[in-house]
Formats: sequence, structure tokens, C-alpha cells
Amino acid sequence: MPLVNADHAWEAVLNRDRRCDGRFVYAVSSTSVYCRPSCPSRRPTRKHVMFFDSPQLAESAGYRACLRCRPLSPAGSEAEERVERARRYLDEHVDEPITLRRLAAQVGLSPFHVQRAFTRVVGLSPKAYQDAKRMERFTASLKRGATVTSATYEAGFGSSSRLYARVHADLGMTPSAFRSGGMGVTLRYTTVPTAVGRMLVAVTERGIAAVSLGDTEVALVTSLHHDYPKAVLRRDRKGLEKQVCYFFTCLNGSAAVDHLPLDVKATAFQRRVWQALQQIPRGQTRSYQEIARAIGQPTAARVVARACAGNPVAVVIPCHRIVRGDGQPAGYRWGLERKKRLLALERT
Repeated sequence: MPLVNADHAWEAVLNRDRRCDGRFVYAVSSTSVYCRPSCPSRRPTRKHVMFFDSPQLAESAGYRACLRCRPLSPAGSEAEERVERARRYLDEHVDEPITLRRLAAQVGLSPFHVQRAFTRVVGLSPKAYQDAKRMERFTASLKRGATVTSATYEAGFGSSSRLYARVHADLGMTPSAFRSGGMGVTLRYTTVPTAVGRMLVAVTERGIAAVSLGDTEVALVTSLHHDYPKAVLRRDRKGLEKQVCYFFTCLNGSAAVDHLPLDVKATAFQRRVWQALQQIPRGQTRSYQEIARAIGQPTAARVVARACAGNPVAVVIPCHRIVRGDGQPAGYRWGLERKKRLLALERT
């Protein structure tokens, strides 16, 4: 007898939620076939569907495995296998310009289908994925002490103009400043007690660089110094009074946050997720899957979760409003109890 929660499982099937793959399978009585929750086939009628904790239980009940999503295969569907091959190929040739036609030839798909399948599974187009990997390689080189010029060409950008066309959005500062751990950057900061613990606010001349929550000022300032080891940290309680007062109103969700200037490093995908989070009304929540659909990437829930985890500005980018598909609070960078408290404050 299936033990999976039928209501939650049906929601996962409707959303084609990849996070539930491996947790259960669903079987369709009208076809005698069982599938993964993320199977791209046409959704069945609810009255024809049963759920099982494993493929073995489904087969014991007389169902056979779907040939499209291949629920018995650890690698997933054939399309997912080809996307994984494409992703590995891009990783192995990150310093080369890979055209969509060349990538498609490597995995045996048409350029149209590789573009669509890759974007659906990974959450980024092949070009955006390769650009993101280049930025990772570029920043890693800077952290190792490479010059900006050598890091630019090692990452495969080809020219400094291509790099600088997107560097401010991704790094939040110039490459030279990033390479030096924030050298030449002045961060004004202060900490204040709040209903959810100590809050640190740090700003540069360009905008808000960090809003973090913790138990002690020492821990918060240490974390800030770790992120910007060579930046000048200057306490400025009086100069940041206006920002601090505004953030107090943000804590209960009564202030708009989507207009505040930010100086944070982020990929284009992260920024899309963060902008979607800022559109969630006060006191309401959304699931990772709902945010993925809102940004036009319905199968990218896992990537959305990573974007939330990388959020450096608590409350301003309200990742505390993200919950699991069953409505329960999930992990939170600054602690699950703080997340619950923030939601309670907004609902009061």
C-alpha cells in the first residue's frame, strides 16, 4: 500500500517537481505505466493516478516503467542524460567559444532542442551557463592572486571589453577591488538589536553591500571582514541612522524594498530570482517552484534555492518568504527560527 502523501505528491506531479524524483513514482491506471514526478509527458487525470514509494512497489502492482522519463534509471530521462553530457562538455571547454550548433552536435540533438532542454533542466541557457562558469573561473583566478588581465583570458572572455560589459552586475565592484579582497573599498557599517537578533548593515558608496542577522556583533563583523578582508571597515552608527530606521520597518514588511540601491555580486539568474522575491507581498510566502515559474524557469527550483541561499542582504531581498512545496519553512541563511519569526512579524 503506498505511503506517500497523495495531496503533496499530486501537487509535485502537476508542477513536474524534480526535487521529488526518487521519493516516489506515480502510476496511471489507464495506461498501466508509472513515471517520475518530473516526467514531461501529458499530465493524467487525477482519478487514474496512484502513488508508490518506489518503482518496485509500482511494478509489484502490475505497472511498467515509462520509456520517456525512465524512473529506474539513476541518470534520469534520455533528454536529461544528453543535457548532462552538454553541461560536462561546456565545463571542459569553458575557455573556448562554443556555438549552439557545436554543442548540439556533441550530444546528438538539434540546436533548438538542446537549447530548450538545457534551459529546462539547468535553469540557464547554454550561453548563460558558460558565461556563469567563466565568471566563476575569473573570480577564482583573482582570489589566487592572478592579475586581472591574465584572469580575463584564462577564463575565456577573449577581451577585457567582454568582461567589463557584465562585471559590475556580477561582482558588485571592479575586478581589481575584488581581486584584492575589497582593497580600496570602504564599508561603513553598524549593528543594532532587533526582534530577530543582532542586525548588521554595511554600505559602500554605491549602495547596500550587506544586511546580516546573528547573535553577536563580534560574529557579524567577523563575517563581514571575512568577505572583504582588505576593505576598510568603518563603524558609522550616526551616518547610517536613516538606513537602520528604514530596515526596522522592513522587518515587519511594512516598507517597500525593491527600490533600494544594492552593491552586491550576483549572476544574472540570481538577480532575476531576487527581483521575484521582492515582489512577494508582505506576510505571504511562495515555494521555490512558484518562484521558478515566475521567472519563466519552471524546472529550476533547485537553482532558485541556491540563489536564495546566496542572498547577502537579509530582509531587503526577502528570502525568508520562501517555503517548501508543502508550505513549511525550509532552510535560512540566518537560522530557521529567525525565518519563522520574520514571517510572524509580517503577519501580525
